[in-house]
Amino acid sequence: QVQLVESGGGLVQAGDSLKLSCVLSGRTFTNLAMAWFRRPPGKDREFVAAISWSGGMTFYTDSVLGRFTITRDNRKNTAFLEMNNLKPEDTAVYYCAADYRLNQRVSRTQGDYDYWGQGTQVTVSS
Repeated sequence: QVQLVESGGGLVQAGDSLKLSCVLSGRTFTNLAMAWFRRPPGKDREFVAAISWSGGMTFYTDSVLGRFTITRDNRKNTAFLEMNNLKPEDTAVYYCAADYRLNQRVSRTQGDYDYWGQGTQVTVSS
């Protein structure tokens, strides 16, 4: 059974940095495309960033370009989201998502991902 577990969230001030981690267990990390989504308070879940299996392709939503970086360590079955210059509007529950069908592709569509973590809260105060 595939399980994704996020960690690294917390309460920070505007301008600070956080690095989220997502660890996969229960199945191989091979050929697994990964992504991060978030759900701001009172809003729908939205796409943040995605990375292909090899790490050679990444994709970001416009609002985080230049501030967030998605990476992965395939030896450790882990994906990361490094978040710099955080803003209050980045406050959300952040979710890790994964899918084997995407492989070397990336997608911003939630329905393309079969596996989801439970989420980690990120709160940015002004």
